[in-house]
Amino acid sequence: MKPSSQPSKLAALGKGVGALAVLGLGAVFLQAPSGRAESPVLVQPPAVDETAPATASAETAVFAGGCFWGVQGVFQHVAGVTKAVSGYSGGAKETAQYERVGTGRTGHAESVEITYDPHQITYGKLLQIFFSVAHDPTELDRQGPDSGTQYRSAIFVQSAEQKRVAQAYVSQLDKSGSFPGPIVTKLEPFKGFYPAEAYHQDFLTRNPAYPYIAINDLPKVRGLERMFPALYRDKPVLVNMATN
Repeated sequence: MKPSSQPSKLAALGKGVGALAVLGLGAVFLQAPSGRAESPVLVQPPAVDETAPATASAETAVFAGGCFWGVQGVFQHVAGVTKAVSGYSGGAKETAQYERVGTGRTGHAESVEITYDPHQITYGKLLQIFFSVAHDPTELDRQGPDSGTQYRSAIFVQSAEQKRVAQAYVSQLDKSGSFPGPIVTKLEPFKGFYPAEAYHQDFLTRNPAYPYIAINDLPKVRGLERMFPALYRDKPVLVNMATN
């Protein structure tokens, strides 16, 4: 569990819909309202993807899909990803702090900035992973036990090409009936990305036994390994490579 000197998810944000306190163990088990972690769903690859040959050695994508711990943890295990940073997007730089974002009044979403090699993996493939295992795109302003606009499902598009691919893919998945409800993921203009506090970085890797991680996020990494074996990398690429 996170050291007491650092604000916990439960204390700082009032998390815990369906929470079960385990007395005497100093732990809080956070689960989805249904009492179980959400299951990964393998969705079809995008029919529309990047078409121009990659000229850069590195590109970035910014996705928001609930608590950034799990989203970061998933993409850190994806081959072709060179860096995945937890942070905030959608609001101003001045309010990009954990406690303020947690009020739901800053416009930010907990997000992950993914740096990737476009020669190894495409933007469309990253989107397929995002929709398949990183989060549930049918939950409006929430993910599992976490509720509020800061946990919304969003794609922060940084170019006309990203917007074209993302729009086509959301439409494709909605028409396919891959999910039991409509996709609520919004495409939002990219205003900036602001890295989260150091104690949030690499949280999944550093705290695999933390109950929130064990219940809500490790199943996502296992889903990645099972559904995308050719893209799964066992050794994650960490923000703090000194801990790797």
